[in-house]
This record gives sequence, C-alpha cells and structure tokens, in this order.
Amino acid sequence: MDELEILKKDWKKQDANYPKLSYAQIYNMLWKKSSSIVKWIFVISVLELFISTFLSLLFTGDDYWEQLEKYNLKQFAEVLFVIGYTITFFFIFMFYRNYKKISATDDAATLMQNILRTRRTVKYYIAYVLIYNGLTAIVVFSYMIYLHINSQDKTLTKYSFDTLDWIKFIGAGLMVLTLFLGLIWLFYRLLYGILLKKLHKNYKELKKLEM
Repeated sequence: MDELEILKKDWKKQDANYPKLSYAQIYNMLWKKSSSIVKWIFVISVLELFISTFLSLLFTGDDYWEQLEKYNLKQFAEVLFVIGYTITFFFIFMFYRNYKKISATDDAATLMQNILRTRRTVKYYIAYVLIYNGLTAIVVFSYMIYLHINSQDKTLTKYSFDTLDWIKFIGAGLMVLTLFLGLIWLFYRLLYGILLKKLHKNYKELKKLEM
C-alpha cells in the first residue's frame, strides 16, 4: 500500500476537528505524485529523441543517402527530417511546459486542468507518431510502385505484374504497414500508458477531494 492510500485511510479515521490538515496532506501528496509523473513523461520524450537521433545517424550513412538520391528521394527525406524533428521538439517543449505548470500549481482545480492537459498532449503525441510514420510509409511505397511501373531501368521492370499481382502486393504492403503501426502503438501504450493511468487515478482522487 503506498503513502497516499495510508493517508486516505487515516483521513477517514480521524476526528472531524482536523479536516483542513488532512485535506492539505492528501492534496500535497497528489500534487507531488502528479508532478513526478509529468517529469518522467518529459524525461522519456527527451531520451526517445536522443535514441532516435543516434539510430538515424547510425543507419543513415553515405550509402543510404546515395540510394535516396538515386531514386530522387533525398530532398523528400530531408524535408521529412526537418518536419519530424520540428514537431518532436514542439511536443518536448509542451511536456516541459506541462511539468512546470503542475510544479507551480497551488489549487486542486488548476491541478486537475493541468493533469487533463498533460494526458491530451501525450495522446496527441502518440497520434502524431502513428500518422507521421503511416503517411511516410504510404508515400514512399506509392512512389516506389510508380518508379517500378514507369522506370526505363530493366532491373526494375523485369518483373511484370498483372492486376491480381498488384492487388496481392499492395494488400501485403498494407498488412505489413498495419502490423508496424500496431507495434508502434503498443510500444507507446506500454511506454506512456502506465504513467497516464497514474495521472488519471490522481485526477479522480482530486475530484473526490473537491466533492
């Protein structure tokens, strides 16, 4: 049983002569726990950015960029990098701002609003990651099909596809993409889901205090 649950049990057992002290103790505990959770969300997002940047540098050497240039995808990739990192930095800033707001909160109503805002920000971030990766994969996949159909390079056109072959190929590609996005969603649900559940629990406890 954690410290908050012990305080809640003591609060119910105490005499009614000390309601303000008990309320302050429990509110302070909820505030500290919420602030710690939001801090961890911020820290995880920063670590995630560093890891993704390291992996990008590790797997995007000269050969990678030469292949992209060969298929006229280098500029597209550069634009994607700029957009992706810009939006990621924006969300990291939002996580940091949410942490600072909760750290400076001095009343239950504002704390509840900040908890809800943090939960929404995390959900928007997960949605962004899924949409960004999904759209990028679809655009690149479609462009590669276009190159295959229209290229004069015999190494690309030596395999002739009829309509049924194309349906199977595209269907298989969509299945792989769905599985890939599902794994990303599961990863983020595990990464942030536990923290969001704890925040939601704190929010419900705050609502009980205000009733």
